[in-house]
Amino acid sequence: MEKYIIEMLNITKKFPGIIANDNITLKLKKGEIHALLGENGAGKSTLMSVLFGLYQPEVGEIRKNGEAVKINNPNDANELGIGMVHQHFKLVEIFTVLENIILGVEPNRMGFLEKKIAREKVIELSERYGLKVDPDALIEDITVGMQQRVEILKMLYKDNEILIFDEPTAVLTPQEIKELLQIMKGFAKEGKSILFITHKLNEIMEVADRCTVLRKGKYIGTVDVKDTTKEELSRMMVGRDINFSVAKKETKVGDVVLSVKNLTVASKIHKNSNAVKNVSFDVRAGEIVCLAGIDGNGQTEFVNALTGLDRPSSGNITLCGKDITKESIRQRSIAGMSHIPEDRHKHGLVLDYKLEENLVLQRYWQPEFQKGGFIKFDAVRKYSEKLIDKFDIRSGQGPVTKARSMSGGNQQKAIIAREIDKEHELLVAVQPTRGLDVGAIEYVHKQLVARRDAGKAVFLVSLELDEVMDVSDRILVIYEGEIVGELDPKTTTVQELGLYMSGAKRDTVKEINDAGQK
Repeated sequence: MEKYIIEMLNITKKFPGIIANDNITLKLKKGEIHALLGENGAGKSTLMSVLFGLYQPEVGEIRKNGEAVKINNPNDANELGIGMVHQHFKLVEIFTVLENIILGVEPNRMGFLEKKIAREKVIELSERYGLKVDPDALIEDITVGMQQRVEILKMLYKDNEILIFDEPTAVLTPQEIKELLQIMKGFAKEGKSILFITHKLNEIMEVADRCTVLRKGKYIGTVDVKDTTKEELSRMMVGRDINFSVAKKETKVGDVVLSVKNLTVASKIHKNSNAVKNVSFDVRAGEIVCLAGIDGNGQTEFVNALTGLDRPSSGNITLCGKDITKESIRQRSIAGMSHIPEDRHKHGLVLDYKLEENLVLQRYWQPEFQKGGFIKFDAVRKYSEKLIDKFDIRSGQGPVTKARSMSGGNQQKAIIAREIDKEHELLVAVQPTRGLDVGAIEYVHKQLVARRDAGKAVFLVSLELDEVMDVSDRILVIYEGEIVGELDPKTTTVQELGLYMSGAKRDTVKEINDAGQK
C-alpha cells in the first residue's frame, strides 16, 4: 500500500449559499509536485486553506504520514511542517520586508530581537533561490511581484517540508516564473512535498508529477501528468474544449485617443530618481497597444500617473483631445477612461461592499442608478444580475455576496465586467487575466479584441509573453522607465522581445549608434 505524507479524506466545506468543497479526497506523496487545477471558484484555495488551518471542514479528516491530525489554525500547520504562499498576500504594509518575513518567528536572546541573525538568513535564502529583495523596503512601497517574493521567503524562512503554492506565478515575469519552477523542482529533490495551485497548463506540464482537477467544488479526477495533455486537462477543468489561440481581424486604426508626451514620474522607493523617464507615445482607436517589460521597470508608476492615482513630475496626458494630466480619477472616467487595475484588492474593489455595490462603483451617481441623491437599489440589483450572468461571475449569494468572500478569479471577473460594460473610449487593462483559468482567459481576450473591433483604444500592460504576442497590435517595451523599443508582434519573436525587456537589445542598439558616430 502506497504511503502518503498528506491525505485529505472526504473534505466538505460550506459557506452561506455554496458548498465550496463537496466530499473531496486529495493525497500527496513525499517528494512530489502535485498540481491542483480548476476554474475560478472551483474550491482550490478553500481546500488548501483547510489544510493550512484557516478554515475548519464540516466533514472529513486530514492525515499526516498515516496519522489523523487536527489543524485548528496556521500555527498548528506550521508545527506540522506545512507552509503556504497565499494568492492574496498576508503582509503588513507598514512593516519592512524583513519584519514581515520573521513575523511570528522572531529570533531573540533574553527577550531582545536579534535582527542581524534574521537578516543574514533572509539574504542567504534570497540569494540561494534567486528571490532578491531589499530587506529594509516597506511593503507598501514595493511592487506586487516583489511582495510575492516576500511571501515565498516567509515560507522558506520557517523550513517547512510541505509547501502550498496558491497561484505563485500569477504576478511574476516569465524569467521569474522559470526560476521559481526550477526552485520548486529543487525543493522536490530535497524531499519537500509541494501542492501547487495554478491555472497555467504549461507550468503543470513542466513541473508537476500528478494533477488533481476540481470543478464547481467537486472532485473530477487525478492524473499522472506524463500521461496527459493540456487539452485533456482543460476539458477536465471546464467541461469543454478551449481555443488557445486569439482570433483577430485586421486592425482598422482610427484617430488618436490617448496621447502621452514627455511623461516623467518620480520613484517612491529611490529618492532623487525617476521611475518613468520622458515617455511619449500615442494609442489610436481600433488598436491594442501593449506595454511589455519585466516587473519593476516603471509600469506601475506609469499606470498610476495615467489613471490619476499619482501625479507625474512633468509631461502631459491627453484623452480624446482633452488634457487630463491634472484631472481627478472620476473626471478621467467621465472623459472616457476605463481601468482594470494591477492590484484588485487595493485599487479594484471595496472588499467589504457587496458584489452589486462594487459593480456600480464607477456609475452610481448617474441618473440610471440614483435620483435626488438616493441610490435606486432595484436598478443596481437588476444591472448587477445582468453583469453576473453575462460575465459568469460566480459567488455564493449572487449580488449580495461580500466581495472579500469571493475567489480571486471571480473578483477579477467583477472588475473586468464593470470596466468593460462602462462607456469608454480607452480601456487601460493591467494584468487583466491574472489569476484567471483558461476558460476565463479565453473570454477576456475575446472581450479586449471586441473593444478594439468596436473602434475603442485598448492599452494593455502585461507580463505574460504569450498574451503580449497574441493579443497586441503594437508592443512598446519599457526598461528602467524608458521606452526602448516599438515592435510588431507579426514580425518579432519572443526571443527578440525578451532581449528588449532585459535591456540587452537597447545596449546593442546604443553600441551600434555610438560606433557609427565615431
